[in-house]
Amino acid sequence: MQVKTFAALGAGVIGSGWVARALAHGLDVIAWDPAPGAEQQLRANVANAWPALERVGLAKGAAQERLRVVASVEECVADADFIQESAPEREDLKLTLHERVSRAAKPEAIIASSTSGLLPSDFYANAVHPERCVVGHPFNPVYLLPLVEVLGGERTSGETIDAAMSFYASIGMRPLRVRKEVPGFIADRLLEALWREALHLVNEGVATTGEIDDAIRYGAGIRWSFMGTFLTYTLAGGEAGMRHFMQQFGPALELPWTKLVAPELTDQLIDRVVEGTSRQTAGRSVKELERYRDDCITSVIEAVGAAKARHGIED
Repeated sequence: MQVKTFAALGAGVIGSGWVARALAHGLDVIAWDPAPGAEQQLRANVANAWPALERVGLAKGAAQERLRVVASVEECVADADFIQESAPEREDLKLTLHERVSRAAKPEAIIASSTSGLLPSDFYANAVHPERCVVGHPFNPVYLLPLVEVLGGERTSGETIDAAMSFYASIGMRPLRVRKEVPGFIADRLLEALWREALHLVNEGVATTGEIDDAIRYGAGIRWSFMGTFLTYTLAGGEAGMRHFMQQFGPALELPWTKLVAPELTDQLIDRVVEGTSRQTAGRSVKELERYRDDCITSVIEAVGAAKARHGIED
């Protein structure tokens, strides 16, 4: 499919990230968000992301001026070739919204949701063309991070999933096909486990939020950026590889190191987390930290890409 017009429903952090990515790849973008001041905030978010996108490289015709903000869902989706919904994570809201969207959209348009864990068979239940509906779950910042998890519902056609993955690849993303409908999909299930353990460590006074972040960013986080978990552990097994690693370290899985049940979110735990992260931000604004984050991400992507080229490694 050829996408010329991209519709964005919802202009929060994720929605504005989609808008920035689509604009950077030379698409016309139509956006809708019912919140007061949404257009002003959306344009500010896009402007804040633009320097990082310029560093990555803009497509021919890319321009912030190609964004148009409209007053209704129907006007937003009527002429769109690809529709990306990024509304709040409420199944009832998405169920109602997608019934409206599917009735107003062109029959051949693909409709995607940015949901991070709701199942498409559920919230697309009332859609007029469910065979054209998918999940495209991105990661923040959407305009820089390439991963997007793609899955369909019970009535989604294989052609739609293939077309969605092709479109996401065309705007510089790395689409990952999720084989089954499962809550949380793949990446968020992994992140949720780490988040729960981090909260236990804070709750029990083992470490501060900053110390936990240091444990990730100076250790496993660096390896994860180019190898992931399984390949990293394969190397940990030495010349014998993963089988040796599993035999050597497998028994540790029986030890009570982790607590996968989340701790109770008491006021004391919330205060510890808020106070810890406040020390980490050190008075910097969110926009300033976003620019710092974007600079780091683009540097890592460039460095990893250069190393892969030197070693002749392809994903």
